[in-house]
Amino acid sequence: MINEERVLKHFLELVQIDSESGQEGEFAGALVKELQDLGLQVWTDNAGEKVGATGNNVYGYLPGDLDIEPLLFSSHMDTVVPGKGIKPVIKDNVIYSSGDTILASDDKSGVVAILEALRVIKEKKCSHGPIEVVFTISEEVGLKGSKNLEYNKLKSKKAYVLDSSGDVGKIIRQAPAQNKLIFKVIGKSAHAGVAPEEGISAIQVAAEAVSKMKLLRIDEETTANIGSFKGGVATNIVCPEVEIVAETRSLDNEKVEAQTNHMIRCFQDAAKKFGAKVEYEVDKMYQGYTIPDDDMLVALVKKACDNLEIKANPTSSGGGSDANIYNGNGIQAVNLGTGMSKVHTVEEYITLENLFNCAKLTLDLMLRGE
Repeated sequence: MINEERVLKHFLELVQIDSESGQEGEFAGALVKELQDLGLQVWTDNAGEKVGATGNNVYGYLPGDLDIEPLLFSSHMDTVVPGKGIKPVIKDNVIYSSGDTILASDDKSGVVAILEALRVIKEKKCSHGPIEVVFTISEEVGLKGSKNLEYNKLKSKKAYVLDSSGDVGKIIRQAPAQNKLIFKVIGKSAHAGVAPEEGISAIQVAAEAVSKMKLLRIDEETTANIGSFKGGVATNIVCPEVEIVAETRSLDNEKVEAQTNHMIRCFQDAAKKFGAKVEYEVDKMYQGYTIPDDDMLVALVKKACDNLEIKANPTSSGGGSDANIYNGNGIQAVNLGTGMSKVHTVEEYITLENLFNCAKLTLDLMLRGE
């Protein structure tokens, strides 16, 4: 029932509205107008003020004529850089950018799918349950929009996030928790040539800590990495201070905490050995989630894929999304593939088939497979 010509035209229009992270104001305004024109109850919040963005999260609610539980559909507004002045190009049924920017199918393919499904429901006067829509800001820079949603105003307890690479039919029902760790090792400066024994090398302490650490692939569910190591003044000065930024992820929330504590202990032990000090911060970026394969959320997608003759692909992911934040706030959510490929690069693309299938799948989910 979707209008493929309209989906394509709409997608090409939306990717040309600049919306790099923190600069979503114009795009948010356009979405507010579209949702209002479609007859939804629309509101925004003050998340932009909290995270330093020009736009806010956009919410929409469409009451249904079926007495069933509401469903939430969500995508994010922001793009990575370079995302200004995007010029989409179609070649052999594939949409690319002109080559000097990203395309912004991450995540405007999801946005277009949600809007097209709502438009068809209005045009065809389809019978449906209550539908909620949320478009978030600043997802690409730490899921900041979804972390600042007005959850007390949402009615849904289940949600679909349209924001994964991979062909339509991909269902991310399991995603990891992530902790970000920042360590500061404080040693003691001294002249490295005259009196090195009077100093405590922060670099040496940090190196000792890292050398004792389990890193990279810990097990099939858990990873850890040192991302940056900054410090030092000059070769003739014993380094007084370094900063190390690291992360750990796991599909098991308990394992991510265990790995976090292990990394902290490595720094504490090294600092004690050399007489240094260590300060640290742990930022719990998001919790992990696992949705059972027989849960209604997954079952509905499988049914919709059968209806559309698309292969369903329930799987897990090594990265986080707004779905993690929804799950952490009491809304059971899975992340769905929209067909976006090579995201965060100037080689990003999406096929017309995936673009259209994403809208078809979203419509089927809104109608609960009817």
